[in-house]
Amino acid sequence: MIIRSAVFNTSATDLDSCPPPGLPEFPFIGRSNVGKSSLINLLTSRKGLARVSGAPGHTRMINFFTINDAWRIVDLPGYGHVEKKQGAKEKFAEIISEFLPQREGIRTVFVLIDSRHEPQRIDIEFTTWLANSGVPFVLVFTKVDKLKPAGVTRNVAAFQASLAEWTTVQPRVFTCSSETGAGRTQLMTFISSLL
Repeated sequence: MIIRSAVFNTSATDLDSCPPPGLPEFPFIGRSNVGKSSLINLLTSRKGLARVSGAPGHTRMINFFTINDAWRIVDLPGYGHVEKKQGAKEKFAEIISEFLPQREGIRTVFVLIDSRHEPQRIDIEFTTWLANSGVPFVLVFTKVDKLKPAGVTRNVAAFQASLAEWTTVQPRVFTCSSETGAGRTQLMTFISSLL
């Protein structure tokens, strides 16, 4: 897929301020500092499209980007850092629990997992909730350039085994690096197949 245009649309603070559905949408979500913004910039070939911050929890709203005037990337808040803030946990849970299962046009959710770590409880809980809610999703293990291939393979397998203890859903798995560009072709091919 050739990216001809990638445009920021709007930031929504709640469901009512989201743009009307109509285009196919691909939400991206994961723990804070997992590399969501960097991956969005890699996929769209636009370095500054999604703002990258060294501080966790930068994305606090639902950000919409229209690609090729034909589909959208939706950048959702990271679910690790935001839950530590007073009152934010309830708001985040409410938005996500309504947006992901009910939003028309969602083709699949990209759940980003840091490949450098063994399975984290918050990631397992979130992906289990997606599976039990019937929301289609795939796993994208990020930052594979930071770990030897054997370590990535071990952590991916451990995550799949942990997830299998809670659900029979076995989502498709991708690996990527925003630094080296690894995995971009596979992710874009997958998105193309759903459009």
